Amino acid sequence: MPEFAASTVHMRVPRDAIALPVRAADVDLDAWSAEAAARRVGTDGGRQRLRRALAAELREAAADSRERGPVTALSYVPEPRLGELARVELTALVADATHPTMTVDLLRRFLAAPTPVSYRPPESEPRTLPAGPAVRVRHAYVQDVDADGLGTVTETCAYGIRADPAWALVLFTSWRPPARTDALCELTDELARTIRVTV
Repeated sequence: MPEFAASTVHMRVPRDAIALPVRAADVDLDAWSAEAAARRVGTDGGRQRLRRALAAELREAAADSRERGPVTALSYVPEPRLGELARVELTALVADATHPTMTVDLLRRFLAAPTPVSYRPPESEPRTLPAGPAVRVRHAYVQDVDADGLGTVTETCAYGIRADPAWALVLFTSWRPPARTDALCELTDELARTIRVTV
């Protein structure tokens, strides 16, 4: 068993976030998403179309996050009529034979590596958090490029947190509407400060 399996990771859930069932493979996503949308929107008969649209988006979000196997994942939905504003995922990284010790510099190189779809160079800065020394990285990517070479910019704010020499945590928030960038970076900063690890 990896060393992090003996630890418990705590992170505050924002008021407008919906926890996605990424660790429970037996949860039926159709039923779950319908219930989650009803809780978020309400059961008023006039909001049926909104409930259906949000349920479809939540189902897709849960299925997408499940593929990456995070410790936890959240769909941030402050305004249900606009759907998911951002996705938040917390993932564990375990040291291996290639990288036997987790370091903040290793996390920086992992998170701040430019990619062929980088929209602009990533920006990184060291941080100190209750869960351990960390690096904060801002990045933006171009995704879903069409035949004309046009795509959608996805912004991200991530923290690599060295919780232990043998493992680390990555808090990763991604979104598309650029008008909310500052607010979503602030949300990520707040969440990073709430992360605690207990053994």
